[in-house]
Amino acid sequence: MVDLTQITEHMEVIGADGVHVGTVDKVDGNRIKLTKSDSGAGSHSGHHHYISEGLVAGIEGDKVRLSANADVAVTFEEEEGGSSTSDQ
Repeated sequence: MVDLTQITEHMEVIGADGVHVGTVDKVDGNRIKLTKSDSGAGSHSGHHHYISEGLVAGIEGDKVRLSANADVAVTFEEEEGGSSTSDQ
């Protein structure tokens, strides 16, 4: 398990494939809160999304690497209340 206290504001979040997923706004409990600018399009734009600590594979320098490829990881992003964006 990764120590979330090592994750800091403005770190890049990347998928296992190295593709950009988002930018850390802050750690909120056991989730990473992404900046609004990385919130996606359509109904998902303009608000924060969250990545569960269970998806974090490791920290590499100033990057947070996820255990899933970027295209899969975004389907696991959560809304503020905890629901998945794929549930919307």
